[in-house]
Amino acid sequence: MKLILLGAPGAGKGTQAEILGRMYGIPTISTGNILRAAIKNGTSVGLRAKEYIDKGRLVPDDVIIGIISERLEHDDCVNGYILDGVPRTIPQAQAIEDEGIGIDHALALEVNDDVIIHRMSGRRMCENCGESYHVVTHPPRVEGICDDCGGALVARSDDAPETVRARLAQYHADTEPLKDFYAQRGKLRTVEGCSTIEETTAVIVKILGL
Repeated sequence: MKLILLGAPGAGKGTQAEILGRMYGIPTISTGNILRAAIKNGTSVGLRAKEYIDKGRLVPDDVIIGIISERLEHDDCVNGYILDGVPRTIPQAQAIEDEGIGIDHALALEVNDDVIIHRMSGRRMCENCGESYHVVTHPPRVEGICDDCGGALVARSDDAPETVRARLAQYHADTEPLKDFYAQRGKLRTVEGCSTIEETTAVIVKILGL
């Protein structure tokens, strides 16, 4: 199974990718993670990416797609994969298609902007170990204290309402058009926002028919 998860920041893509990956034994291919790994391992594409990063420039789409292609050659991708963080734009989606990278389904997680703003304002992160919490849906045992390491829990600066609104505006302008791109190819599967993580997973499993 080869999946792309679409949705606004805070829609729950990362959470669902982790759950689906465990359920079906397929890896989540995170653009950020494989970019760092390619640079660390000194692959040819990784070295190209490093040149741009060292100069403070965005890594071009062709380099990103090259890194993804390298990663998909690993044995753990034989039975499928979940792409996380790419594509973000129509040109990236077209480049993925041109590269021959297969996609079975594009799952669009639909969550209202106001719900996302409220949801993200409640997120907290441990300043020591990076563990994530939420004041409503995933609170720590002791308020403001990480369960794992005892570190202080803080709100991320990019979860501030004004920052979230800006990120949502960018999503609607640049990434949301991907829904039409995959709908035209018969691969779009829409998942309406559910009240719990478990309900969302159940809807996805039903939609995929697995």
